[in-house]
Amino acid sequence: MPEFAVSEEKNRWLQLKMAELGVREEDLQETFVRSSGCGGQHVNKTSTCVQLRHIPSGITVSASRERSQSINRFLARRELLERIEALSGKQTPETKRIERLRKQKDRRRRRTSTRKNL
Repeated sequence: MPEFAVSEEKNRWLQLKMAELGVREEDLQETFVRSSGCGGQHVNKTSTCVQLRHIPSGITVSASRERSQSINRFLARRELLERIEALSGKQTPETKRIERLRKQKDRRRRRTSTRKNL
């Protein structure tokens, strides 16, 4: 597995997560495209956007948040693993965040509806 320009701890976490979910590097199809947005001339000249496709499941993700291609490769893999984990029914950090926001919204809605009734 390739090493990315992130900490060793994050690289190890990625390897463990891929092994846990049964995702192999051979199952991934990776393409590089030119990013858009902030970054100026550097972004316009280099292909830093990473599109990653998991062939068995058909899930495709794209990462162009950073100016570094290596970091975007890590971010794309992390997002892909989160989506695969969400499909398997496990609760991911993203689903936890969405659930917390939903509860917060419900609380606010109930609070405003009781105020209107008074």
